[in-house]
Amino acid sequence: MAWCSLRSLNVPAIDMGALRTRSRLAAVGIGCASLAGSSVWCSSCKKHSTPFACLSTSAVSNLKEAVVTNKAPAALGPYSQAIKANNLVFVSGVLGLVPETGKFVSDTIEDQTEQVLKNIGEILKASGADYSSVVKTTILLADLKDFKTVNEIYAKYFPSPAPARATYQVAALPLDARVEIECIAALPNA
Repeated sequence: MAWCSLRSLNVPAIDMGALRTRSRLAAVGIGCASLAGSSVWCSSCKKHSTPFACLSTSAVSNLKEAVVTNKAPAALGPYSQAIKANNLVFVSGVLGLVPETGKFVSDTIEDQTEQVLKNIGEILKASGADYSSVVKTTILLADLKDFKTVNEIYAKYFPSPAPARATYQVAALPLDARVEIECIAALPNA
């Protein structure tokens, strides 16, 4: 579909043979080059038979690094506390669990929100980032009536300009948590 769209805009196909002979490492650091025949990309485009090259990011294991700290709760399933990739840190959803016990700090939204944000701080620290480098957060609430309370606590952790954010009420959270927060942070240039 994308190939057809690009061909209809008269975007020229890339000559992969020439690219391969001129520079074997042309796509290193950007992604990987892939080549597909027109019959794969668009079976309805009969008049164009030139293959089209596509650059895309890759999920190759050496392009990402897991962030692990015992100062925040371990992941509850087959996922990482956070992943570093492309100068960003992607922090998985964090609950208000005490790292040493694996139990909730309490049943209150106030205590759980404070603990979630402390846990996020430890994960960010382990990755080389901090609250000021967070660019996006997502808050999941068991009850949207807790929105104001969570905002008051959240505001203490994130300096201006505050990160972009989305907040949702969900049907349920893991372990019957009241709040879960995930975030994306930019790593300082090394």
